[in-house]
Amino acid sequence: MTRFDQTAALLLLMAGVAPAGDPGLHREGAFWVWTETGSQPAPASSAIRITASGNVKVTGAAEDRIVYTVTRRVRARDESEARRLLAISHIRVMLGGKMTAVRVDSAAGEAADLDIHVPRAAAEIVVNTQDGAVDMSDLSGAVHTETGAGKVTMDRIRGSVTALTAGGDVVLGSVGGAVRCISGGGPISARALGSEAFLQTAGGDITVEQVEGPVRCSTAAGGIRIERAGSTVVADTMGGPVDIVSARGLVTIRNSGGPIAVGSAGGGARCESAGGAIRLTQVAGGLRASTAVGNIAAHLLAGQTFTDSFLTTGAGDITLWIPSNLQVTVRAQNETPGNARRIVSDFAAIPVKSSGMAVIAEGSLNGGGPLVRLVSTGGTIYIRRDK
Repeated sequence: MTRFDQTAALLLLMAGVAPAGDPGLHREGAFWVWTETGSQPAPASSAIRITASGNVKVTGAAEDRIVYTVTRRVRARDESEARRLLAISHIRVMLGGKMTAVRVDSAAGEAADLDIHVPRAAAEIVVNTQDGAVDMSDLSGAVHTETGAGKVTMDRIRGSVTALTAGGDVVLGSVGGAVRCISGGGPISARALGSEAFLQTAGGDITVEQVEGPVRCSTAAGGIRIERAGSTVVADTMGGPVDIVSARGLVTIRNSGGPIAVGSAGGGARCESAGGAIRLTQVAGGLRASTAVGNIAAHLLAGQTFTDSFLTTGAGDITLWIPSNLQVTVRAQNETPGNARRIVSDFAAIPVKSSGMAVIAEGSLNGGGPLVRLVSTGGTIYIRRDK
């Protein structure tokens, strides 16, 4: 017998079906249900790979061992058929060097759920399940999970996270490492991310309370809201509101059909909407805002460095708020046809005049500075004094 065969024979646990009359096997509606438990020593720093077909819950613990509970549900006419079907199923725990493999095999049509406690200090946890939810918590190492269909929940993870689901929600609590989440259809939410994050869903909202590193969000149909970002933000949606409350870096937003709001951004903002209003409240750096249909409102900040900026709308008003002591140069042009075309300026240094078929306003405040261009083809341009 080879060394591999000896190791497998020694460490392979294969649970059979409970004997006849065992109260562990019981009926629940249309299903026969049986639960088994077990444990196995496991190196604290090893990598753990879990393969299952149903729901998987993984919890980190201080002990250097694996403790598991498997609950099986199978449709059968009677107890005899249930035992026959369950006999095909088993759980295997195999140790090999720095890798511990846990596999739950089940018969066709059987649902098998795994609740497992693993060493918290495990270097890496990998979970693959064909069809079920995944719940992972209290782990120090990197975490990877993939499910064919099911909700993914992760909390109190110190390492990096990769979560892939073909269709289901993704809920993240506290994660210390980098995050990469992709859902085939479902919302993504995160409470506290300590590093960079990539969040993508084919359909659903994306909400983030806090992220320390750069964040990139993309949804094919849904809104995006980020409350606090410690670096740059990139947000892309095919339809839905985008709201970035606060970001320290550059904010880049593309919205194919919905409004955009940026509360504050330390590195400037670049916003594009095919149909929706754009509101920029406290943005330092350069401003780039463009919407085919919708109003644009932007506030320039006194005491903050900013660069050349450009705001344009195809059908809507533009309102630019300028502090009275800011050094800036403004060039506005309104090409709205008919009597509706106009520009309103609160500053004598930025006069309004006609120029052919357009109305323009040009001038410099406090000696001039970075250029702000405003262009509208279907509304009114307001140049307002802010304090």
